[in-house]
Amino acid sequence: MSAEATNPATPGPVAGPVTPVVSRRKARARIDLRRLGRAALLGPASRDRLPDAIGHVVDAHRAHHPDADLEPLRRAYVLAESSHRGQMRKSGEPYITHPLAVTLILAELGAETTTLTASLLHDTVEDTDVTLDQVGEQFGEEVRFLVDGVTKLEKVDYGAAAEPETFRKMLVATGNDVRVMSIKLADRLHNMRTLGVMRPEKQARIAKVTRDVLIPLAERLGVQALKTELEDLVFAILHPEEYEHTRELIVDNASRADDPLAEMAVEMRKVLREAGIPAEVLIRPRHFVSVHRVARKRGRLRGADFGRLLVLVNEDADCYGVLGELHTCMTPVVSEFKDFIAVPKFNLYQSLHTAVAREDGQVAEVLIRTHQMHKVAEAGVVALGNPYAPPSEEQSASSDGERVDPTRPGWLSRLLDWQEAAPDPDTFWSTLREDLAQDREITVFRPDGGTLGLPEGATCVDAAYAQYGEDAHACIGARVNGRLATLSTVLRDGDTVQLLMGQDPASEPSREWLEHAHTPAARIAIQRWLATHPPQGETTAAEQPGVAFRPGTGGPASQDAATGGPAVRRAAEAPAVRLGAEGPAVRSAAADVLVDRPGATVRLAGCCTPVPPDEVTGFSVRGGAVTVHRVECAAVARMKSAGRAEVDVRWGDTTECRVTLVAESFVRPHLLADLTEAMALEGAEIVSATVEPPSQQRVRHTYTVQLPDAALLPGLMRAMRNVAGVYDVSRAQPQTTQGA
Repeated sequence: MSAEATNPATPGPVAGPVTPVVSRRKARARIDLRRLGRAALLGPASRDRLPDAIGHVVDAHRAHHPDADLEPLRRAYVLAESSHRGQMRKSGEPYITHPLAVTLILAELGAETTTLTASLLHDTVEDTDVTLDQVGEQFGEEVRFLVDGVTKLEKVDYGAAAEPETFRKMLVATGNDVRVMSIKLADRLHNMRTLGVMRPEKQARIAKVTRDVLIPLAERLGVQALKTELEDLVFAILHPEEYEHTRELIVDNASRADDPLAEMAVEMRKVLREAGIPAEVLIRPRHFVSVHRVARKRGRLRGADFGRLLVLVNEDADCYGVLGELHTCMTPVVSEFKDFIAVPKFNLYQSLHTAVAREDGQVAEVLIRTHQMHKVAEAGVVALGNPYAPPSEEQSASSDGERVDPTRPGWLSRLLDWQEAAPDPDTFWSTLREDLAQDREITVFRPDGGTLGLPEGATCVDAAYAQYGEDAHACIGARVNGRLATLSTVLRDGDTVQLLMGQDPASEPSREWLEHAHTPAARIAIQRWLATHPPQGETTAAEQPGVAFRPGTGGPASQDAATGGPAVRRAAEAPAVRLGAEGPAVRSAAADVLVDRPGATVRLAGCCTPVPPDEVTGFSVRGGAVTVHRVECAAVARMKSAGRAEVDVRWGDTTECRVTLVAESFVRPHLLADLTEAMALEGAEIVSATVEPPSQQRVRHTYTVQLPDAALLPGLMRAMRNVAGVYDVSRAQPQTTQGA
């Protein structure tokens, strides 16, 4: 089965592909499930051979497992056929055609015998008189366990109100054994292939659940062959006009006299042959959804956009050899290069991605991988074999704990931990749906050489919880690519992140971290803490903009050591302003902010430290509070794009303020003492300070200060600039990766 093209076995809502599927194996004739159904009605065959109806399953199974024991399959088919005899599907076919088709899908993917046996029996306990005990007696506890898991998933309510609990049950079943979900995905694929007999509204309902729940799970299990076909079938049902337009594009391209991909494949084979690298170069047609995405991204499609070139080699080293030859002898598009061999994706995917261009400007994407990588790329966890078999040395080796057991990928273990830690099902579901919607991942590096896989758009907050779990509550800052950065800094692929951890055992997460958390690990850990620590009217010390650091250590400094002068105390957010219907109930130690929302608690955002007369806006956060941001703060744009409603806020009559200033200076003795003394003389109370290690005889300081009047700010900045050695002082820019 191809991961790049749809090939339904029976006519359904989606027509078959118009481009050929290139395969290394000898192509088998299309399977006619109606013919298999008629053969099934003939009853069990003699014991010395398998029934003809399961012959296709056997052929596919032997292609992957030539020495497999077929006796369990024979007995499972006999039991399934006799149990389902007389039952018919809504399409009019004998019911046995369904478990046969599901088993064939898994056999094509390379599933081992136990999975295929359970697949043949997956509906017997649900729809016939066969009991789980009978399955266990005849086929063993392993098959019984798998059949029981699939049966429980069949009973799950897919209604909208039941979605959180539905997903919990799916995760528990998948966490116990990923083969349960493999069978479920194959079962859904065959049902989607034959969904045309259902009413349109039921087709749409099933397609939406498939899109929202099962396709993301298929992606995370790495079963691309199932995922891509499910995507096409859902696309045809939910977006019929776009599907038909995409189909016309594919048909028109197939009728072209020239095929740039075929021409580039010929050239590529010649290059690799002359280099002495044994390799196969195949054309991989894009599936319908992929073509649709490319069309939306690039506008007018050209011939090379309808597929990709796949290069299969024998050894990992050959992958890089192929890459070198292609980049030497053809014109590479360097920006398209990605190395998923050195840094595999979370779903086990490995491959080199690159692109080469022709003289006419057409660009062909190229995938380079070994045959084993290709098998895993298509079949994911299904290709891992029997997880109960003794592990090989390669399987026993773990990379940073990400994969120890093929029945429990690292991401799945984390999901199970999150669903147990979530304060309620709705919190888990809403958080996880955001995660499932992320189809792009970045890799960031730790200083020790380890890696963290995070969704695109993740921040230092997400990195902290990915690395330390709930211990990340004590995180006080980060360095990104060697520079101090705020925890709200958005990370990019390839960044190096060093997380700075405090030593206070009573450390608490900031409530504003939720605005910067994108992963379930971060959001659920923070929400769990907040649920057990309701707000007390004052924010905690953990919500501080920063603490003093010893230069070069990343740890808290003693009060005088960091500044050389007046004591620097730990920062605490200004007491909140609670506004009732008749005006302020509490006066803020900082500038008053007025909000037209009775009973709301107002808090100045630590990410951009707004002060009068900055133009400000507000957003509601947990517990009915309103956080106030400068309008140019990056967090404002992010929350607007997420659909968060703005709250009208304005400055009140008082002028006290808190502001963060960045000072750039040359290194000289007693600088910190002179600088902090100048700030104190201007009436500034230093709330927190951070100092970066010197670089090229220059040093960067960041101070959060409290002023009795915002009008004193220009004079304070002038006084700081007048200190010998200081060459610039500026307001901290919101949401940047500058030193904090």
